[in-house]
Parts: sequence; structure tokens; C-alpha cells
Amino acid sequence: MIQVTVRSLIETLERLNDLHVDMIEIGERKKQAIIHNDIDELTKTMQQESKKLKQITEAEAQRQEAVYDFLREKGIKSNLNLTITELLRLVFHPDEKKALTEAQQSLGDTLQRMKRLNAHNQELIEQSLSFVTFSLDVMIGGPEDEAVYHNPTGQAPVVNRSGWLDTRA
Repeated sequence: MIQVTVRSLIETLERLNDLHVDMIEIGERKKQAIIHNDIDELTKTMQQESKKLKQITEAEAQRQEAVYDFLREKGIKSNLNLTITELLRLVFHPDEKKALTEAQQSLGDTLQRMKRLNAHNQELIEQSLSFVTFSLDVMIGGPEDEAVYHNPTGQAPVVNRSGWLDTRA
């Protein structure tokens, strides 16, 4: 039989895992939006991501409270934010230890998947920005593409360019 405080902690870890799985699903949709250059879908997924992050923050606060409750039950008067690995040293019942370890492992695996997805999405965004920069350079041309006289002293000539992104009024 699992104690109430340990059960509460396990349920909180399972909730955190579920929320992070939801974040992975949102991240996959975000990846597709980036690949297909779908700005509306990207905006929508970012809003969903923001809401989910708020829920994760709330669940993390619940996890901390469950840890404090567990520590108080064990007679430890501490407000340290202990990790699950550290708490496992205080769990002696085999069923509790096993359930808590499984919840910890599941959440850890989910977080690793999310970390890889986020790194991949970041690479896609960087590639997209590089492509936009390259496209602008092709359309506008860089300073080395100017067909004007360059002073051999190294001073750059003043160039009046009326390109696509001329911000002067």
C-alpha cells in the first residue's frame, strides 16, 4: 500500500509527464509549421505552448508542495527543493520506491524527447533565418556587389541605394 503523500507525489509526476507529452505534440506541430512556412499555425502553436507552460509551472509548484508534505510526514522540517533521486533515499517501502522510480524515469525520458525536439526546431528556425538573409542579399545585393568605384585607400564610398528595405523617409 502506497502512502498518501507518496501517491500525491507520483500523481504530480505523472501529471507533469502528461503535460510534457502535450508539449511534444505541440512541438511536432510547430516543426511542421516551420517546415511549411505556415505563420498562422506557428502563431497558434506558440499560443498553445504558452498556455501549456503555465500549466507546467502550476504542476511544478504542486510537485514542490508534495515534496514538502512528504518531508513533513517523515519528520523533516526543511523547505529544500529535493530531487526525486534524493527523496528515493527516504522511501523504504518497495512498492512506493518502485512506483516513484517509474514515474521519475518516465518523466525523464519525456523530457529528453522534448529536449531533442526543441533542439531540432531551433536548428530549423536558424536555417529558415539563414535562408531569409540569403534571399534578401540576392534581391538587394551586398556592398561587395556594388558596381561603383572603390577608393584604394580603403574608405567606403557613400552609396544611395533605394532597395526593398530603404527605411529613410
